[in-house]
Amino acid sequence: MTTRLKSVLVINGPNLNLLGRREPAVYGAQTLSDVETICHDACHTHGFTLDFRQSNHEGVLIDWIHEAGLAQAAGTLAGVILNAGAYTHTSIALHDAIKGASVHLIELHISNVHAREEFRHHSWISPVAHGVIVGLGVQGYALSVAALAFQPAPH
Repeated sequence: MTTRLKSVLVINGPNLNLLGRREPAVYGAQTLSDVETICHDACHTHGFTLDFRQSNHEGVLIDWIHEAGLAQAAGTLAGVILNAGAYTHTSIALHDAIKGASVHLIELHISNVHAREEFRHHSWISPVAHGVIVGLGVQGYALSVAALAFQPAPH
């Protein structure tokens, strides 16, 4: 009998497709493709497979979180890493989706949102996330994968 590796779902929200071009002083010069490589390598190191996605549309992100809840319940998903971009600060719908799907989720931000504009200081995601990684650049993605490996989803 073969053992199937659990996957990690990395969800990137609005404007993250512009990484490397958008405000490099804030977000760095690495592209979303570079981030995918970082995630792939981290998943490989920790024995996971990677499912890497990006959308600028809130409803799509919500659908993916619902899918993740089902995959986690089926035992095929280790957890979700969510960089919701600006939706972090505006989307009660994402909060409700995470809570409703009961998904093990790490909230991630490339920049230190607490050192930026005041409207970025509040997160609707944090209260339903299992952990938050903020301000460590794109390497925060690798740290998030490690967090899922060392703090597995509750059964």
